[in-house]
Amino acid sequence: MLNIGYVGFGKSTNRYHLPYIKQRLDRISVKRIYARHLGKRPEDEAFWSKQGTKFSEDFDDVLEDESLDLVVVVTPAPSHFTMVKQLLEHGHNVLVDKPMTNTLAEAEELVALAREKQLFVMPFQNRRFDSDFLTLKQVLAAGYVGRPIDLEVHMDHYRPNDGGVTGDPMNGDWYGHGVHLVDQMISLFGVPNKANFDVRSTRELGDYIDDQFEAQLFYPDAFKATVQATESAAVAYPKWVLHGTKGTYIKHNIDQQEYDLKTGIMPGSPNFGLDAPQDYGQVVYYNQNGDRIEKTIPSLPGDYGGVYDAVYETLVNGSEKLVSDTEMLGVIKVLEAGLADSEPHTTKFN
Repeated sequence: MLNIGYVGFGKSTNRYHLPYIKQRLDRISVKRIYARHLGKRPEDEAFWSKQGTKFSEDFDDVLEDESLDLVVVVTPAPSHFTMVKQLLEHGHNVLVDKPMTNTLAEAEELVALAREKQLFVMPFQNRRFDSDFLTLKQVLAAGYVGRPIDLEVHMDHYRPNDGGVTGDPMNGDWYGHGVHLVDQMISLFGVPNKANFDVRSTRELGDYIDDQFEAQLFYPDAFKATVQATESAAVAYPKWVLHGTKGTYIKHNIDQQEYDLKTGIMPGSPNFGLDAPQDYGQVVYYNQNGDRIEKTIPSLPGDYGGVYDAVYETLVNGSEKLVSDTEMLGVIKVLEAGLADSEPHTTKFN
C-alpha cells in the first residue's frame, strides 16, 4: 500500500484527486488530510473518516507524520513553493498541483533539495491523461500526417463577466491554463528552441491579471506548436489542429472528464469521460499511392488517475517519473519567460 496525505481539502482535491483515489483503494490509502478549516464538506469528511483517514487543521501534523509515503499539495498556487519546501525538508515525497512554482529559480531549488535528500517531487500534470491528448499522441505515433509541421491547441472558454481579477500572476490564465498546454508540448517535443509570447488582459483593460495568451513554440525541422487560450470565445476553435507533410488531423471538443466531474458523475460510472462518436477527431491524409483517405479516429479514454498509477510505479517499483526533472523545469522556464515582458516578445531557450 502507498500511504498518502493531502494538504488541502477544497474543490480541486475533491474533484480532480480523491474521486480517482476511490478507484485505487486496493493499493493507495489516504492516511491524513490537512485543511485550514474543516467542516465545509461534511459528507466528504464522513466518507474518508470511515476509511480511517485522520483530519487535522494543523499543518505540523502532516509534516511530522513519518508513516506517509507521499504528500499531495492541493492549495492555491502561490503557496506551493513554501509548502513543498517544508515537506521536502521534513523528508516527505511530494506531488504538487500545478503550477509547481512561480519562477525557475524556485523550481530548481525544489528539485535540488529533492535530489539531495533522495526524495520524489513532481507536479500533478493530469492533462497528460486527457482523452484528446492521448488520442493526438496516437495519431502522431501512427504517422497519419507524416512529419508534423504545425500543431495548434486551444483551451477556450466564454466567461465575459469574470474579468477584473488582480493578484499573483500564478492565478492568471497563462500560469493556470498555459501550464497544461506547455507541459503537453514539452512532454511530446521537449523544450522549444525559442518562443513568441503574447499574454494579455482583455476583458478588463489596465493592470489586471492575464486572461488570454498565445505562445508559438519553435522546434527543429521547421516545426511549430502554438498553445492558445481565451476567456472570450463564444464559439471555440477546434481543440487540436495538426498539419503535417502527408495530412491534417482536427479534433473539436475537449476531454469530457471535467464536465462529468462537475455534474457529479464519478470515475467508475458507465461511460464516464467518454466522447460521443460525433465528437471523435478526423484525419485526412494521402497514402503512398497518393490516395486521399478520410478517417474518423475514435477517442481513447482519459483517466486523470493515471498520474497516481505512475507515481505508485515510481515509489513502489522504481520506475522513471512520469514528469522528469528536465520537463518540469522546462515548463516553468517557458511560463516565466512568457511574463518577462508585458508586450509581445520573443525568448530564445537554446
